[in-house]
Amino acid sequence: MRVLFTSFPGNTHFFNSVPMAWALCTAGHEVRVASGPELVDTITRAGLTAVPVGSAETLKEKTQRAVKEMNYGSVERWHALAGTARHHLSESQGHLPGWEDLSRLYDMGITPGASIMNDSMIDDLVVFSRWWRPDLVLWDAASYAGSIAAAVTGAAHGRVLYSHDTDASMRRRFLRLKAEQPPGARRDTFREWMTGWTDKFGLEFSEDLFSGHFTIDQLPPSFRIDTGLDYLSMRYVPYNGPAVQSEWLWGDPCAPRLLMTFGLSVRDWSYLQIMSVERLQQTLDAVADLDIELVVTLQAELRERLSRIPANTRVTDFVPLQCIVPSCSAVIHQGSPGGFNISLLYGVPQLVISIANDAHLKSSHLRDSGAGLAIAPAEVTGTKIRDAVVRLLGDPAFQAGARRLREEILRQPSPAELVPELERLAVRHRR
Repeated sequence: MRVLFTSFPGNTHFFNSVPMAWALCTAGHEVRVASGPELVDTITRAGLTAVPVGSAETLKEKTQRAVKEMNYGSVERWHALAGTARHHLSESQGHLPGWEDLSRLYDMGITPGASIMNDSMIDDLVVFSRWWRPDLVLWDAASYAGSIAAAVTGAAHGRVLYSHDTDASMRRRFLRLKAEQPPGARRDTFREWMTGWTDKFGLEFSEDLFSGHFTIDQLPPSFRIDTGLDYLSMRYVPYNGPAVQSEWLWGDPCAPRLLMTFGLSVRDWSYLQIMSVERLQQTLDAVADLDIELVVTLQAELRERLSRIPANTRVTDFVPLQCIVPSCSAVIHQGSPGGFNISLLYGVPQLVISIANDAHLKSSHLRDSGAGLAIAPAEVTGTKIRDAVVRLLGDPAFQAGARRLREEILRQPSPAELVPELERLAVRHRR
C-alpha cells in the first residue's frame, strides 16, 4: 500500500504523524511525506522520504503577506481577533455560538488560515498524487491540501488530529445553523474557498473534504468531543525531532523535579509568548524557597534578560520532553499538544497556561479528571503559580488522577496495532 502524509510546514503538526508513518513503513508499506520546501530537512531528519510541494515562501512570510492583504495590520492583531472569537465560542462557558458568531469566525479566522496554510501546496500535491497514486492519504487536521489530492486521485483519506476536534465541533453547529438561515444568507466562506479548488479539478464539494473518511485521535477517549464523525483511537507516542539525553538526566533528581516549558513555536511567533520575562522572573523568585528542582526551557536571548536564577533552578535552551517528563513530579506548559499529551502519557500532573484554541477543554478535562490545574494567561502571577505548584506536589489526588489517565492511554492501540485497521479502511474508501 502507498501512503501519503501531508502537513503544512509546521514542525509540531508534522511531528504528530511521525510515529504513525514509522509504523506503516515497518509494516512494509511505501510512505511519502509532502509539505512545503521549508519542512524538507525536518522530514528527512525523521528518517522519512520528503516530497516538497508549493513555493519556497515560508509559512511566516505567507502569513505576514496575507494579513497585510486582509488589512489586519499585523499577525499579532489577526491572531488576537480570531483567538477572541474562538474563546467566546466555548460551550463550556455556557455560551452556545450563534450564526453571526460562527460566520465571523469563519470569515476572519478559519478560512483565511486554511488558505494561508494550503493554497501554495495544492497544485504540486495533485500533480505528485496523480503520478504516485496513493492508496491512502493521512493529512494533518489543518492541511486540507491532502483531502483535495486524495479526492482527485480516488484515495481513501483521514485526518490526524493534533488536539481536541474543536474545528469539527464548530463545523457541525455551523452547518446546523446555516440550514436555518434564509437562502440568501447562508454564506459559507470555507466551502467557497474549497469549491474554488474542487471546481478546478472537476470535483463535487463534499464535507468529507473537511472531515476525512475517518479521523485518528490521540487523546484519551474520555476527552473526545461528540461530533458524529468516525474516530480511530491511537496511543500518543512522543516525537519532537532529533533528541539527545544529556548526562544531567541520567539519574533520579534529588528533589521533586518540575519542568516549565512554553514550546518552540514562540521562537518564531512572538505573539504566542505566554509569559513576559518580567513575569517569568517573578515566578522563579516565587518558588525559589521550595524544595524542588525547577527546569526551565528558555532561549539564550531571554535567559540573558533574567536578573537572577535561583539555586533550585536550571535554565536550558531545549530538552527533549520524552527524556525529562518521566522523571518529573509536575509539568507547567502552554497547552501545546506535545506538552499536554506527553504529560498525560507518563501520568504526570500538569499546570496549563494556554492561549490554544482548546484551552478551555484542556482545563476542564484536567479539572474533572483530577490530573492538573489551569491558569488563564491574563491571570498569571508568580504567587498563583507557586500556589498551584504547592497543590500539585502536595496533594496525592493529582498523582492518582494522572495515573488513571495514563492507564486509559495505555489501553489505546499503538500506531503499529492500528496499521491493520488503516489497511481495511484504505480498501473500503478508495475508488
